[in-house]
Amino acid sequence: MDEIYGFTHYSFFTEMSELAAKHGSYDLSLGLPDFDIDERLTFFLKEAAEKATYHYEPLAGNPLLIESIIHFNAKRIHKIIITADEITVVPCATFALYTSLKSILNQNDEVIIIQPSYYTYGPAVVMNGGIPVYYDLENDFSICWDRFKNCITEKTKAIIVNSPQNPTGKVWKKEDWHQLYEMIKNRDIYLVSEEIYDTYCYDETDHYSSFIHPELREKTFCIFSFGKMFHTSGWKVSYILAPEALTAKFRCHQQYISYSVNAPAQYAVAMYLNVFEPDRNKKVMQKKRDIFNNLLQETSLQIEHQTEGSVFQIVNFRSVSKSMTDVEFSRWLTVEKKVSCLPLSAFYNARQNSDYVRFSFAKKDELIIQALEHLKKNL
Repeated sequence: MDEIYGFTHYSFFTEMSELAAKHGSYDLSLGLPDFDIDERLTFFLKEAAEKATYHYEPLAGNPLLIESIIHFNAKRIHKIIITADEITVVPCATFALYTSLKSILNQNDEVIIIQPSYYTYGPAVVMNGGIPVYYDLENDFSICWDRFKNCITEKTKAIIVNSPQNPTGKVWKKEDWHQLYEMIKNRDIYLVSEEIYDTYCYDETDHYSSFIHPELREKTFCIFSFGKMFHTSGWKVSYILAPEALTAKFRCHQQYISYSVNAPAQYAVAMYLNVFEPDRNKKVMQKKRDIFNNLLQETSLQIEHQTEGSVFQIVNFRSVSKSMTDVEFSRWLTVEKKVSCLPLSAFYNARQNSDYVRFSFAKKDELIIQALEHLKKNL
């Protein structure tokens, strides 16, 4: 694939899935669910097709959906109290990230990206004229705040945070947001907080949003995804929270890019959000995580840190191979052992190797079981 702004990360994400299909492998590489969505969502989408949902919705979003978002966030364990002027419905989280940066960046502003991270972060910064500054997590995927502080300069304009984090599964706690605030409270620095796996926090871990922090809130773009929540990424409906002043800036740019979002899907999501049970949703995915992790213990692969959130598990493969790079191991596992994964180095800007690969457990239980039983016998 040709380089775009110097980035070629995307090839890793497509290559493993294509290799899995070509070689008839069990595909645990991408976070694309292979199970059916709730039939009530399908019903509401059919209902939308029978209504007048073929015109543009308002730029901010369908008023029904805006109201549903307000009520949903007020019912969280850690409530997020918001108004309609702080909500914008967007096509997807990637759009929200890009447009948030467009709303605040000037040429050569620096943006701190915490690695490993999703492959769109760096390009979104560069395409908006900014300069990515990469901070690498510690070996246990935690943040060393003293070292993180060294990334902040007079040119820093924004910090991108992802919690629950893809690929590590780490979840930011209240104390983490406070630590971050203490570092930027007297600076003109914004936060872009991608929280698209908010309904997938496991065990005793609960989602605590950056938008709850009273001071951070005033300088934060907070991104959520109905595609991740409801397994409907193809419907292209997400939303972003920001204080009123930043929301106004965001919408100024959105009107010239996408304007509004899929009208029938907005109606369906609005209706479904009123009956959605996030705790049940979490339990279903946690069960899948536990099936995956329990069966993986019977193989030579090692889980050092059980994921706290998201739909991914990081796995150390060095007990199987000490010589292969993580890219070579991922290809070998996909082609020779018939189970697909992603190399962790694909989530770094300039790293050629690591000790880890990432698996997705957002799959049917039977696929997870078959894949791990196969590895147990053949690895």
